[in-house]
Amino acid sequence: MASSEEKVVAVIMVGGPTKGTEFRPVSFNTPKPLFPLAGQPMVHHPISACKRMPNLAQVFLIGFYEDREFALYVSSISNELKVPVRYLKEDKPHGSAGALYYFRDLIMEDAPSHIFLLNCDVCCSFPLPDMLEAHRGYGGIGTLLVIKVSAESANKFGELVADPITKELLHYTEKPETFVSDLINCGVYVFTPKIFSAIQVSTHREDRANLRQVPSFEALQSATRSLPTDFVRLDQDILSPLAGKKQLYTYETMDFWEQIKTPGMSLKCSALYLSQFQFTSPHLLASGDGSESATIIGDVYVHPSAKIHPTAKIGPNVSISANVRIAAGVRLISCIILDDVEIKENAVVMHAIVGRKSSIGRWSRAQAEGDYNAKLGITILGEAVTVEDEVVVTDSIVLPNKTLNVSVQEDIIL
Repeated sequence: MASSEEKVVAVIMVGGPTKGTEFRPVSFNTPKPLFPLAGQPMVHHPISACKRMPNLAQVFLIGFYEDREFALYVSSISNELKVPVRYLKEDKPHGSAGALYYFRDLIMEDAPSHIFLLNCDVCCSFPLPDMLEAHRGYGGIGTLLVIKVSAESANKFGELVADPITKELLHYTEKPETFVSDLINCGVYVFTPKIFSAIQVSTHREDRANLRQVPSFEALQSATRSLPTDFVRLDQDILSPLAGKKQLYTYETMDFWEQIKTPGMSLKCSALYLSQFQFTSPHLLASGDGSESATIIGDVYVHPSAKIHPTAKIGPNVSISANVRIAAGVRLISCIILDDVEIKENAVVMHAIVGRKSSIGRWSRAQAEGDYNAKLGITILGEAVTVEDEVVVTDSIVLPNKTLNVSVQEDIIL
């Protein structure tokens, strides 16, 4: 049994501006981790999951965005959740394992018994308490969250082989060219502090091959204590060498899991989180029957400051941000509407993201097929885009500060 005094800390990797270029144009003026999914910043969902852990001492966000980009959010979320959230800026990218090691003194200042490591661009139910319980039973230094996917899509991720009985990680390979397994790494981990010794060994290139030959973890701890001199990846440099050493184990989730690499996937993941709110945060879901307020269909988030005409019909899978104005007769389906957007009478938005301060005219449409994996599978309007009256924008991406007075289809408006 865990002691009631044992503390856990969480580390969430948020990347930096050189990452996530596939997320443009919605990341031009908002760091990707702060882009709203289901009305909450992307990073808010893993933080909220961590908050549900007993004895959570601190949450650390590690990345190489400028401090000012996270200062306001970190302050507000710390106050809201009543748990310290700190942003730690890397001087340069160190890799997920290297960054963990670089900030090890801060991470260990509360002497936690366990460290959760999560990637910000992962969308799942984050079953952290169950993972921790399983991890304690395994007795290793780390446990990975894993999930089964189709054999066709597995090679986009880290594929692994686990013992079906003991759940030990036996083999790990990142994005293999040939099929290894339909079991993949979800990018969510729990470690004991011994992980720092494993990373320390791996900071020496010549030792990385030797890590495969280490017969016991005690041998790892005798390594020289020096700062990492290079980029250390968790997957290739730590997980692969330690597989089959009775040090790493797996916990399989049967719930939803997606990686948020593109705006299309953000729309899909927003819907997944909205659905999850039914169980975790039902107070965040809007309701309305079209009499005194708009008709709400399915799972919808509406910011309290938004103004919506009672004749509008909203949902399913819609997220409406602050100070949005929605006029009479508007229809919204499967979309994310960002701050300060105006949608005028009888307009339709479907399978789309509408950027901040944009305007959609009367009887206009911003729509798409809703193929979340296709480049033009959703329509994206960048910041401050004006769609004039009776204009239809279909399967298109419009960069910021454009005015459309003619209809477009399957186009990228630069």
